[in-house]
Formats: sequence, structure tokens, C-alpha cells
Amino acid sequence: MTVPDSVEFHFDPMCPWAYQTSLWIREVRSVTGLRIEWRFFSLEEINRVEGKKHPWERPWSYGWSLMRIGALLRRGGQDALDRWYAAIGRELHELGGKPHDPDIARQLLERLGFSASVLDEAMADESTHADVRADHDRVTAAGGFGVPTLFFPDGSPLFGPVLIDPPTGDRAVRLWNWVTGMLEFPHLYEIQRPKSVADAERIGAALKPYLRGRDWVSVDRGKVIDMSAFEESAR
Repeated sequence: MTVPDSVEFHFDPMCPWAYQTSLWIREVRSVTGLRIEWRFFSLEEINRVEGKKHPWERPWSYGWSLMRIGALLRRGGQDALDRWYAAIGRELHELGGKPHDPDIARQLLERLGFSASVLDEAMADESTHADVRADHDRVTAAGGFGVPTLFFPDGSPLFGPVLIDPPTGDRAVRLWNWVTGMLEFPHLYEIQRPKSVADAERIGAALKPYLRGRDWVSVDRGKVIDMSAFEESAR
């Protein structure tokens, strides 16, 4: 099987798992020249409780609004979105900051060389809602439920890999070859490693910046990973 030379990576900027996987896929890119197209997915929407507002019905919705900014930037090319995701991801998941605070988001835009007014332009442009929803709906239409979700050139989607220690160099490429090797087996649906108490402690330690920076309670309805054990370990 020929290893794909491009991938579409769906992410929610608030997701710590997607961020760790994004570090790995960036490393694969640096070693192999892989082409990455960044696309969106909303955990706020997929985990929305019935009767609550959709994220696009609120004046400001943490991950959704950041993705609207990303959608506007993406119209100028993938590089702008690439740098935006890297910046807000590092702010939340490594530094424990709050990129979902509009003031911090404006500061990050300026730090990247964009105008702080990009935030206001994105919020005033209703079509940015449509851009985010189109990416989100693509994942759910394929049966997806979370991030990271990868789409390959033949249209095949895969969820994951989910990790906390993104490999580098040759190890990153070996993982890429293993992940893409699953494409040869279209009816192989799941491989999962059980998590021990020690694993929960390691994951909790890795998630400390995210847990410090977030202003929400993680909800996943049991679809992906129960966060409660990791939150307890991080305290």
C-alpha cells in the first residue's frame, strides 16, 4: 500500500487530545513533507445537552468562536490557520492560558502578525458559522464523534491516534506508517489499550495545563474517554 502524502486533520482547539496528536502530525510533516489540511470539529456541538443553545446561537462560544476566527484566516491560505491553531493550542495546552478569552485571542492574533480586528471581523461574518458547520458535519456524516479525526485522500476517515507523548523523528514516521496501515483493513474498527491507575496519573499530569486553563466542565457522554479519573489524578 502506498503511504498517503496528505491528510485532512479535523480538530477542536479546546481538545487536549487533538492538540497532542497535532504535535505528532506536524513532526511527521517536518520529516516527510506530508501535506496537512486543517479542518474543524465542534465538541461543544457534539456534546450539546438537549434544550441548550447550539454554539452558533451564542454571542461567544469558546472553541466554536476560535474556529470561526480560524475559518476566516483559512480563506487566506492554510498557513494562517496552521499558525493560529499552533498558537492557541500552545497557549491552552502547554501554558495553561485562556485563548478562548476574546482579549487573549486578540493578543495572540497580534503576536502572529495579524490584526486584532480579525476577531471582530470573524464574529461579524455569519458565513464563518457555515464554514465550521460544514467541516463538523463532514465528520458526523462519516460516523465520527470526536477529534482528532483524520481523512485520507481516498476519503477514508480514522479517529486518533490518542496519545500524550507525541513521538519525534523516526518514531513519529513509524507511528504514521502504522496508522495509515489501517487503511488496508477497512473493517478493522478499533484497537484500544486499557488504562491502568498509573496511566490515569500520567495522563492527569500531562493534562494539567489544559485543566488549569479551561473555563468549562469536560463532557464526552462516554463516547471517547472518561475524563473524571484523569482530572482527579491531576489535582
